[in-house]
Amino acid sequence: MTTAAAGSPRTYQVRTYGCQMNVHDSERISGLLEQAGYVRAGAADDTPDVVVFNTCAVRENADNRLYGNLGHLRPVKDRHPGMQIAVGGCLAQKDRGDIVRKAPWVDVVFGTHNIGSLPVLLERARHNTAAEVEILESLDVFPSTLPTRRESTYAGWVSISVGCNNTCTFCIVPSLRGKEKDRRPGDILSEVRALVDEGVLEVTLLGQNVNSYGVEFGDRYAFGKLLRACGEIDGLERVRFTSPHPKDFTDDVIAAMAETPNVCHSLHMPLQSGSDDVLRAMRRSYRADRYLGIIEKVRAAMPDAAITTDIIVGFPGETEADFQRTLDVVREARFSSAFTFQYSKRPGTPAATMDGQLPKQVVQERYERLIACVEEITWAENRKLVGETVEVLVAVGEGRKDERTGRMSGRARDGRLVHFDAGSHAGVIRPGDIVHTTVSYAAPHHLNADGEPLAHRRTRAGDAAEAGRSPRTPGVLLGLPTVGAPTVAPAPTTGCAASH
Repeated sequence: MTTAAAGSPRTYQVRTYGCQMNVHDSERISGLLEQAGYVRAGAADDTPDVVVFNTCAVRENADNRLYGNLGHLRPVKDRHPGMQIAVGGCLAQKDRGDIVRKAPWVDVVFGTHNIGSLPVLLERARHNTAAEVEILESLDVFPSTLPTRRESTYAGWVSISVGCNNTCTFCIVPSLRGKEKDRRPGDILSEVRALVDEGVLEVTLLGQNVNSYGVEFGDRYAFGKLLRACGEIDGLERVRFTSPHPKDFTDDVIAAMAETPNVCHSLHMPLQSGSDDVLRAMRRSYRADRYLGIIEKVRAAMPDAAITTDIIVGFPGETEADFQRTLDVVREARFSSAFTFQYSKRPGTPAATMDGQLPKQVVQERYERLIACVEEITWAENRKLVGETVEVLVAVGEGRKDERTGRMSGRARDGRLVHFDAGSHAGVIRPGDIVHTTVSYAAPHHLNADGEPLAHRRTRAGDAAEAGRSPRTPGVLLGLPTVGAPTVAPAPTTGCAASH
């Protein structure tokens, strides 16, 4: 028995937690399910036939969050026979069969290495009326060979590698995502061109450590070459990447960023700590001077570069002097934004058993001082842009107050969030369009532009957003079952409908 009406396709919902890699994996999960005959549930549908949790294992409360949400779904599933629940991602790779033991109403558990198996596992669990747990120890197929349902008409993620060869003592990702596996440059560029052909304007190259890209095929300059190759793709207006690692950051990448017009002058480079002693304990193979040296070179080549970072406060053994060194580096680096975290134990990481675990109140107090320091600097840096003209790629969901304030929102080329008044263009500007406007006000985390836009350019991405289309990139996928009613071949069409 299924919850879908007889003859109608089964519906699905994907709930995503964690990093950009998970967001991109969820696009692939959606693409797989739609290729197998499922249909995305509507926003108001609280009883989809399949709910997929794509989980994160990095934060301390990840487990509690997952099992809490699974608990909320149990009575819903009890009332809707045939509903299925699947758990994937990093927490699934870590907890494996324990998930079904703790939450026996879960139907499928799959890991980070076998996303492509999900439709088969769902069908098998439905047929056998028993939970299916399949975790692979290494990558089954590179995720980018899988079909993808993109969430944005104007911006797309493109994986260049998966896994990580670093051994940071606080991080559980390498044990869950595996060793680094690199895609061939031609495959990456083909995916980028496919996205641009669909109207996408901005691509973010994605990897746990993009700067080590090429390690598998023996070219330490491969990432810089990849950036330059992206610069030759007509119609691709913005190229970003995340995340690099300071130990692998080379001068050729800085040159490629500065010399390739469509590569944005924005750099997200995790610091984690400004203390050499803490960096050593974290097994981060660079020191504060090396980090600041990279920033100095970046700014020399690109004075307008916006540099963002990640910082962990309260790592085991961190002293007040260590913390002060972090504040010193923050002040010298002049970040435009920082993602700040209180250290939390992750079972299975070396740091979890280190001596010198700090009391919560000490970590909290340092965290608050760090936030104050970061915001003082980001506000000062943002105020320098008041009166400047910025190019904004109009986005969906970036401005939580847009409906109330009447503004629209998007990202400048340097990655800063801009809320702008559409002025006489109200009702005409679409997500995916390009607007030039003048900054009138700065806050620590965003810019406002409250005057009349200087220019508005309609784009193919805006056309797609207006038509309700999202890019879909095909993959190589054989032998997956389909569910629901058989698809009927549509009548031949021309124009926009043909490219849906």
